[in-house]
Amino acid sequence: MATINGYVETAQGYQDNDNNTPVTAAAVTRKQPYPPAKSVDSQSVLKRLQSELMALMMSGESGISAFPEEDNIFFWKGTITGSKDTVFEGTEYKLSLSFPNDYPFKPPKVKFETGCFHPNVDVYGNICLDILQDKWSSAYDVRTILLSIQSLLGEPNISSPLNTQAAQLWSNQEGD
Repeated sequence: MATINGYVETAQGYQDNDNNTPVTAAAVTRKQPYPPAKSVDSQSVLKRLQSELMALMMSGESGISAFPEEDNIFFWKGTITGSKDTVFEGTEYKLSLSFPNDYPFKPPKVKFETGCFHPNVDVYGNICLDILQDKWSSAYDVRTILLSIQSLLGEPNISSPLNTQAAQLWSNQEGD
């Protein structure tokens, strides 16, 4: 006789070991523990972030930068400069980036720390950008995120605004 999850296998099927009542095979398997949730090795996240930091520093990309805040590689401070030929040209914006423990499988939380009057940025600095939400891919990195936000400054998605007043002004400006 085999015992599975406290149930005893008999010739007639399984029965509860505690009170000898018959149970279905489904009950036996239902009581089996779920496999542990996939966890990301924190060492691999650390290596990924270190690698991204080096790549960003070596890229020489103009108008974007980011570095870990003090000794915590999971919290970064970033800077982007408004692109040429946009209303944001030359304006420097500070950002905060907070990486989850399961990065890169989940996107970082990115916020403007400098006030930014923009259709896709709310008054709290939250950003409406698809790659930071439902279009996230583990192939993205900090450089991609910063370049996407920089691009968003000059090319807002006014069909999905966080700041309706800014979206309306942007629409009126485009109509002129």
